[in-house]
Amino acid sequence: MSDLSKGAAWMRGEIIPIGEAGIAVTDWGVTHCDIGYDVVPVWRGAFFRLEDYMDRFVASVAALRMDLGMERAGMVAALGDMVAASGLRDAYVAMVAARGPNPVPGSRDPRDCKNHFYAWCVPYVHIVKPDLAEKGTSVWIAKSVRRIPADSVDPRVKNYHWGDFTSGLFEAKDRGFETTMLLDHAGNVTEGPGFNVFAVFENRLVTPENGVLHGITRRTVLDMAHERGLNVQARALPLEEFWTADEVFLSSSGGGVIPVARVDDRHFSNAAPGPVARMLRRDYFAWMERADLRSPIAYP
Repeated sequence: MSDLSKGAAWMRGEIIPIGEAGIAVTDWGVTHCDIGYDVVPVWRGAFFRLEDYMDRFVASVAALRMDLGMERAGMVAALGDMVAASGLRDAYVAMVAARGPNPVPGSRDPRDCKNHFYAWCVPYVHIVKPDLAEKGTSVWIAKSVRRIPADSVDPRVKNYHWGDFTSGLFEAKDRGFETTMLLDHAGNVTEGPGFNVFAVFENRLVTPENGVLHGITRRTVLDMAHERGLNVQARALPLEEFWTADEVFLSSSGGGVIPVARVDDRHFSNAAPGPVARMLRRDYFAWMERADLRSPIAYP
């Protein structure tokens, strides 16, 4: 049997090494970036908040007007079988809905395409390396590009449209920053590649509401903050207000709560992780152990 420990894929009912996985070059997922997806973490042998991730994925598939020819239970089973076969106890697991190839020559009608589901998993991904997250990461606010407007590409449907994020990442990396954050055309903070943004003002926690993916980790942070008695606000966050925050952090399925020490030339919380970010980072990994939020995987 092939070694799946470096990653596995579920494609057309088969589980294969991730290095052997692929889709047709004429698939609209490739030629038109016409894909919806979601990522659910596996932590210590169980999916975390799987039903919430599945709810969002199913809603995305409906919003994209795709028919994958699979019921929700079948997709859940595929994810579980794939991770179990890989043997990965901590994993980054993607479920994907692709538009598919158009079998009608010359057709530009998306209704002609045969939509399909596939999935893949790799060892757990931290979008910011843990040692850097513990010290507080650095973020560059993109200057040459703004976030794609929500009335052009709906950010609540998790998608592969990363043209704006990629431009921002080039800016950030060229200047020695770890990652990037984008503003909308009104000058409000939105999000970054794979994460939501939070700003702390004393006991108030503010996160952008519009023009962003409503991340499941974002939801977990809001839940944890409520439990901690923090005043939580999901609303527009103008850049001018953002600069006055006591501390800043990011949230992502790839690493949970990620403290930020520097944004552009501004240092937050004395260029170190702030106390709220540190607390919620500890809470997040504790919540990943909560039995009511875990779906154990049946490993062989």
